[in-house]
Order: sequence, then C-alpha cells, then structure tokens
Amino acid sequence: MHVILVAPHFPANQRQFARALKQAGAYVTGVGESSVQSLPGEVKGYLDSYEQVGNVCSEDMLLEAVRKIQRRGPWVHRLEATVEAHILAAAHVRELTGIPGLSVKNAILCRDKPTMKEFLRDNGISCAQSTGADTAEEVLAFAQRVGFPLILKPRAAAGAAGTVRVDTVEELKRELPAFHLGRGGSCAVEEFIEGHEGFYDTLTIDNHIALEFVTHYYPGVLEAMRSRDVSPYFITTNRVDSPGYAELKQMGARVVTAMGLGTTATHMEWFYGPKGLKFSEIGARPPGVGTWDLYCAANGFDLYRQWANAIVHGKVGDRPSRQFAAAMVALRPNRDGRIAGYSGFDEIQQNIGGNLIDWHLPAEGTPTQPVEAGYMANAWIRLRHPDYDTLRQMAEWVGKTVKVWAR
Repeated sequence: MHVILVAPHFPANQRQFARALKQAGAYVTGVGESSVQSLPGEVKGYLDSYEQVGNVCSEDMLLEAVRKIQRRGPWVHRLEATVEAHILAAAHVRELTGIPGLSVKNAILCRDKPTMKEFLRDNGISCAQSTGADTAEEVLAFAQRVGFPLILKPRAAAGAAGTVRVDTVEELKRELPAFHLGRGGSCAVEEFIEGHEGFYDTLTIDNHIALEFVTHYYPGVLEAMRSRDVSPYFITTNRVDSPGYAELKQMGARVVTAMGLGTTATHMEWFYGPKGLKFSEIGARPPGVGTWDLYCAANGFDLYRQWANAIVHGKVGDRPSRQFAAAMVALRPNRDGRIAGYSGFDEIQQNIGGNLIDWHLPAEGTPTQPVEAGYMANAWIRLRHPDYDTLRQMAEWVGKTVKVWAR
C-alpha cells in the first residue's frame, strides 16, 4: 500500500506516524515544507519518497504535489494528515484525486463549530446550544434567547484557542471587536456548559471503534489556558470498562456512525454536569500535546503502529493493557521572561521517581511561552500509576511542588 503522509517539518511527534507506516509495510511518501536535505536522518529512513511544497495548508500546492506523486507511482491508496490545520486541505485534495479517506463534508463538520453542533443535534447527540454569527446583532440575539454565561470562539478554532467566556452583555460587547464581525469576520457563540471536562479518543476502522481511550481534564481547558496560578493536568484512565463510561462510549459510537468517519483517529471533547453528558468538539485526527505517547506508556503498546495497521491492513494487532492510568502535568513559569531555574523536582524524584515516565524542563535562559500557548509550551512532567485515584493525588502534588522560576 502506498500512503502519502502530510507533515510540514516532521517534528518528533510526526516522525512516529511515518515510522509506524513504514513498519506496517507501507510505501511512504512524505509531503512537507522542509527540503529533503534538512529532514532528520531517521525520517529519511522512514520515507520512500518525498515532495517539498511551500505550504501544506495550501490546497493548490498540496494538489500539485499529490498529482505529481500519482503520475510517478506507485498507485496511491491513502493520503493522511494528522494535524488539525491540515485536515481540510487534505480532504479537498482526496476528493479531487480520488483517494479514499476523510471526506470534505466531514472535514468541514470537524472544523466549523456551529455546523458541527447543528449536525450533532440533528442526529440525536447532545451538545450545547450554539450558532455561527457574522454580526454583533446575531450574537446579541442569541444571548437574549439563551442567556448567560456564553462562550465565544473562532468558528475553526482547535482546543481553547481564541475562546472566551462572557457573563454579561457588557463583557460580550467588550470581547466582540476581536472577532471583526461585520468586517468579514465570523465567530461561534455557544451556551456555557457547567461540569467536568474530558475527552474520548478512538481509532476507527470502517466506521467501527477498534480502540478507545478516556481522559479527564483538571481543571477544565478554559481555566487551564487562562490562569498562570494553576498547574493543569490531564489523566487517561485505565477504568475504561467501568459502567460509568457506558453513556460516553455509546454517544461516541453514534458520532462515528452518523458522520461515517471510516478509518481514522478521532478526538471528542465532552462535558458532564447538571445538564448531563454533552459533546463539545469532534476531531477526525489524533489529539495533540503528546497524548498518544501517554496512551502508549499507560498501556504497554504502540498506538502509532496500531493506527498504521488500521490504515494498511484494516485491523489492529495489540490491545491496550490498561495496566496504568497516566497523567501529564503542565508547569507554568511564575512570570514571562527567561527560565531562571526550578525547585521541587528533586523532591518528586526522591518520592515518586519510579512513577515518572519522562519530563521536559527547559534549560536556564530559555525564553518562556505564554500560558495560552498550551500544555507543553513550557515545562511538563508525565507519570503513571496502576490506580487512577492515587495518580490523581500524585499529579496534584507534582503541580503544587515543582515550581518554574523566570526572570
């Protein structure tokens, strides 16, 4: 099988997808923005051929590269993109070149939040009330109908990027100018859903869920991406088969069936609170911030290889062991500037060193990144334990103990 893999510069996480495809027996062609000479040596070993383009998000450039690859051969069976920003361009090119995979319709559903939620509601899948708005008047009308609090976000945002909560008309009017409504801009406006937040990730084969994982956020993403005073963490549970997750898994299966996602990775964000279980986002891609590496460490298997097996062979091999729950703790510098040092890390090594998976502590002098840059933007620590509740206590303690100092 010939698989084209799209990745701008093949950073460390993207190399795993190339490696897995090669190990699964695929003929792998990479399409990226780097020159072939500048690719890391290990990546060159995974790729059978390569095409450089100016911008992998450009449908025209990607189409030209894929048609060139098709003319050269061998026959192309799949075109894969694993990053949110590349999904729609890849879908358009598939449609224009007759390559199987995620459709343009589904790519748009996953990118356009109001359209996605309308589709979910039409198919009996519970989610927040929402709408797309091109004018401030449309947002204000929605607010009058639904009430506060509300969430404003870009229509094609990934995660919490550009997302704000507003609790009053005054706050709403203050935030709206950032979306340039009435001047070509657009936004999604949603009912705020109170409750615990997490995500449900799957690997699907022919519209059936072959592998599944459930992960919890502490605290919710909006707070985590706005406050320097917390060290947020997320934990993937090894209690996936507990009865409490039955409704979540059933709803996720309905999403896969209703959308007809075929063979792909998925990432579904959810809330559970006073209004029950509701889905907030659907992505036809792997999750970000190294989450698959966490799944691999928790379950003693290679999820990248299972993804490649699904694409190349239509099946998975190994099953997750569920031996461990695993967590990633994001550590924020006390201020913006440059890293000056750390405290508390020796203490956690002495007390729970056997539970640590790995960590990233940028060297002294490294420029800090803003809080909203994400969970892995600065320092982070990953750990695991057989008991979920014990691990949650550990993750909380790590976040309070390890401090990142900046000057």
